[in-house]
Amino acid sequence: MMVKLLLSLALLLSIGIPFGAFAAGEKSRGRYKTALAVNSLLFFGILLTCSALFFTGNVFAAEEATSAVNPAAGMICMAAAISTGLSCIGGGIAVSAAASAALGAISEDGSILGKSLIFVGLAEGVCLYGLIISFMIIGRL
Repeated sequence: MMVKLLLSLALLLSIGIPFGAFAAGEKSRGRYKTALAVNSLLFFGILLTCSALFFTGNVFAAEEATSAVNPAAGMICMAAAISTGLSCIGGGIAVSAAASAALGAISEDGSILGKSLIFVGLAEGVCLYGLIISFMIIGRL
């Protein structure tokens, strides 16, 4: 527990110290690159140290579960993830098109703000429908 706490503190300090030193001094491009290089070196060094400490040791198998497990549980979870993921990707594409068109239209005529927000909201609804479907799928577990 103490090792995890110390490594977490070291990881936070590896991020904070270089950018704190950058923020305290004169802001120049070379100073920023130096801070970024020190940050990367410390971060990945601590990451490798954590990997070496945490992923070595004995592995114990879990005890056998006594309750019946649905053999299709993995496929059900995958279906829920795919329905949410694809609907959010589609909703993001729709929002990007609708929002950019709405901003262009609002810049020409400010009175159509309400109408344009409706179309952006409809595009966001696609994400919510996918999320609802995934909850319905997970309800089968």
